[in-house]
Amino acid sequence: MASKTILVTGSAGFIGSHVAQKLLDRGDRVIGVDNLNDYYDVSLKQARLDRLLAHPDYTHAAIDLADRAAMEAVFAAQTPQGVVNLAAQAGVRYAAENPHIYVDSNIIGFLHVLEGCRQHGVEHLVFASTSSVYGANTAMPFSEHQCTDHPLSLYAASKKANEAMAHSYAHLYGFPCTGLRFFTVYGPWGRPDMALFLFARAILAGEPIRVFNHGRHKRSFTYIDDIVEGVVRTLDRPPGKDAAWDSNRPDPASSGVAPYRIYNIGNEQPVELMRYIEVLEQCLGRKASMEMLPLQAGDVPDTEADVSDLVANVGYRPMVPVEEGVARFVAWYRDYYNA
Repeated sequence: MASKTILVTGSAGFIGSHVAQKLLDRGDRVIGVDNLNDYYDVSLKQARLDRLLAHPDYTHAAIDLADRAAMEAVFAAQTPQGVVNLAAQAGVRYAAENPHIYVDSNIIGFLHVLEGCRQHGVEHLVFASTSSVYGANTAMPFSEHQCTDHPLSLYAASKKANEAMAHSYAHLYGFPCTGLRFFTVYGPWGRPDMALFLFARAILAGEPIRVFNHGRHKRSFTYIDDIVEGVVRTLDRPPGKDAAWDSNRPDPASSGVAPYRIYNIGNEQPVELMRYIEVLEQCLGRKASMEMLPLQAGDVPDTEADVSDLVANVGYRPMVPVEEGVARFVAWYRDYYNA
């Protein structure tokens, strides 16, 4: 493919920094947008960003998605052909204490992204959604063709809103939009508020780890390289209108009136939390002391991804097992923190 200019929001974040690096490696020009907020360790975000700044085809814009004028200016100055929106206020539990931050970043900020795409002829918008939108659903595996009208957290609700907003813009203005529902992403350069990071730090410090739902829930733990490959492949395949779509039985995963698509992207083999911890113990060479706790409000007991549509339409299936992915994370963690 000919190189393109791609705007990546959240480029100093966990997934965003990896996606930006992948695009640079294949020859694209990347415009990164990230305000490096202090939701977690800013020095980690800066370290991710420093790796990108070393590349001549990377340009950084230190702006907040909620800043309308700044977002309008970066779209006008850079005129990207593609946009990958990965910036968001993340975290299920943080939303209960800080709801306004989620609306500012995930809804108002996303509106500014949509407006930039509309006004500057962007060829394809790929945006991050989440498996959390499945909420109260219990039919496994989770399928994009299921209804997702019962989110259990404001974070999930904000991502559900993004899906609806993107569909309306794709319909009204004709630019293709694809939403990707990520399933529990982990790996090197990850977020310190995620379980693997928290567990590794506590085990190495000889402190107990907090194991919610008494360790009984399962997750489709998905290694970062699998997520990145899926994002980039999806970016290269803008959706069209679904000719088979039936307005009498509307399919939530596609649209007959808009170039729009939703995909799950996650490992199809869910792993029980206790097995995840066991693999981490083996990689660290230490046993964990565990504090068993009930399921937290806003959390779902289990997730399992149906990625058959991603395989059929994008040609990719996440494959990295937790044994391999956790080992890679531990190697990075020991090196980065000299642990």
